[in-house]
Amino acid sequence: MTQAVSMNFEDAPFSPFHKKITAGTFMGLISDGYTLGIVGIALSYAQEPLGLSSFWMGLIGSMAMFGIFFGSLITGIITDRIGRKLLYPLFMALTVIVSVWMYFLSDPLYITVARFILGMLIGSDYAVGISYLSEWTPAKNREGILAWLLTVWTIGYTLSYIAGFFMDGVVAAFGNDGWRVVLCTSAIPALIALVIRHGAPESALWLIAKERKDEALTVIHKYLGTQYGLPSAPLEKAASSSWFALFAPKQWRKTIVSGVFFFAQVLPFFSISIFLPIVLTNLKIENPNASGVLYNVFTMVGVLVGMWLYRVMTRRAFLLWTFYLSAALLTFMILWTSMPPVVALVLVTLLALVLAISIVPEFSYPAELFPTELRGSGVGLTVAISRFGAGGGTFLLPIISESYGIHAALWVCVGTLLFGGIICQMWAPETSGRGKKK
Repeated sequence: MTQAVSMNFEDAPFSPFHKKITAGTFMGLISDGYTLGIVGIALSYAQEPLGLSSFWMGLIGSMAMFGIFFGSLITGIITDRIGRKLLYPLFMALTVIVSVWMYFLSDPLYITVARFILGMLIGSDYAVGISYLSEWTPAKNREGILAWLLTVWTIGYTLSYIAGFFMDGVVAAFGNDGWRVVLCTSAIPALIALVIRHGAPESALWLIAKERKDEALTVIHKYLGTQYGLPSAPLEKAASSSWFALFAPKQWRKTIVSGVFFFAQVLPFFSISIFLPIVLTNLKIENPNASGVLYNVFTMVGVLVGMWLYRVMTRRAFLLWTFYLSAALLTFMILWTSMPPVVALVLVTLLALVLAISIVPEFSYPAELFPTELRGSGVGLTVAISRFGAGGGTFLLPIISESYGIHAALWVCVGTLLFGGIICQMWAPETSGRGKKK
C-alpha cells in the first residue's frame, strides 16, 4: 500500500469522478439558493391565509440568514474533526425532510423554527460542500471551477422566482394551502443533490491531514486509478493566531472593510430580493411575479457580467462604482414617485443587474485582505457580519415598509450602500495588482 507512485492525485485529469463531485456540490448550491429565494414567493401567498403581520413576515423571511451564521460556524469545526463523507450527503437529506415537514405547519412560530433549521443546513452545506469540492478538484481546474460557485448559487436563487411564476395554478388548486406547496418545493433540488452525492468517498486530503495515509491511498486508487498517489510535499499546517490580531494597527482597516463591504452588499440584495413581490406591488408594477422573474434573470446575467468585470477592473474601482450606482438607481426610484410602470420596471432590472454584479467579490476579496495566519478567522468574522446584514435587512424591510412605506425601507438600503461605498473609498486596499503605484 505504501509503494511509490509517480503522480500526485491532484494532478490527475478531470474525470467522471470529478464531474460527480462537481455536480453534487453545484446542485447543493442550487438547492441552497432556491431554498433561500422561495420563501419570498411563499410568504406572498401565505400572508392572508395565515394573517401574518409585518413582524412575522420579516421574522420568517430572515430566519434562514441567522441559521446560516450558526450552521457555518458549528459545522466548520465538526467537519474538520470527523471528515466530509458523512456530512456531505447528510445535510441534503435533512433539507428534504425539513422542507416536507413545512407542508404540515400552520403556526408562524413553527415555520420560523423550520426556516432557521433550513438556514443552519444551508450554512453547514457551505462549510462542507465547498471544502469537499476544493479538496477533490484537480489543481489545474480548481480555480476555474470554484469561480463558478457564486454563479451556481445564483441560478438556484433565480430558479425559485421562475418556479414562483408558474405557481399561480398550483396555489389556486390548493386554495389556502397553496403556500405550503410553494414552500416545500425546496425538497426537490435537495433530493436531486442527495442522489448525486450518494456514495461519495472521504476527502483524501482530509485523511492525509489526519495521518490516515493508507486510507487516503486506498480511496485514490479506487476512484482515480492506481497510477496516482499522495502529494510528495507535506500539507501546510494552519497557523494559530488571536482574534485580537484582526484589529492590530496594521490590520484593523482591512478587517473593517471586509465586514462592511460584505454587510452593505447583502443587506439590500437580500432584503429587496426576498420581498420582491411586495416591493414591486408597492411600486405599482403590474404582475409582480412576472416582473420578479425578469428581475432574477437580470440577477443571473449580472453575476456573469460581474465575473468578467472583476477580472479586468481594479478591486477598488469595482467596489466603488457598484456601491454608488446601486444607491443612485434606488434614489432615483424613490424620488420619482409618479414614474410610469414601464420605467419602474426598467430601473428595477437595472438595479438587479448592478446588485448582482456587486456580489461577485464576496468569495474572493475577503480572503485577499488577510495574511495567511489570519485568513481563517478574518473570513469567518466577515461571513458572520454579512449574515446579520442579510438577516437584519429581511427582518426589518417589511416592518419599515408597513410602518413608514416602501420608500422608507428603500432609503435604508440607499444609506447602507452609501455607507459601504464611503468606507471602501477611505480604506479599501487594492489587492489585484492593477492600479497600484509603481
